[in-house]
Amino acid sequence: QVQLAESGGGLVQAGGSLRVSCAASGRTFSNCVMGWFRQAPGKEREFVAAITASASRVYYADSVKGRFTISRDNAKNTVYLEMNSLKPEDTAVYYCAADFTPHQGIKLRWREYDYWGQGTQVTVSS
Repeated sequence: QVQLAESGGGLVQAGGSLRVSCAASGRTFSNCVMGWFRQAPGKEREFVAAITASASRVYYADSVKGRFTISRDNAKNTVYLEMNSLKPEDTAVYYCAADFTPHQGIKLRWREYDYWGQGTQVTVSS
């Protein structure tokens, strides 16, 4: 079992920045791919970014590429999502997720992740 807990969400104006964090406990954090997903009201959960276990590779959705940065600190069992140049369409609940099959590479579908946090709300006002 692994427990994930997001933090750092909030309200920000368009063009602003926010960093959300996800703290993990339980299974060995350094053995998993970590992903960030988001879900806006009435929409399906969508992939945002992911990072491999050793942080050697990252992958972003086209909608956030160049604005968001995913990183991780395995010593602190924490993954981060730095969000810059935020837009109103970035408004959503942001979830972190863990995938303990790192040999299969980065996955983009939320159903392929094993564990989830409770989510943190990010609201971008225009």
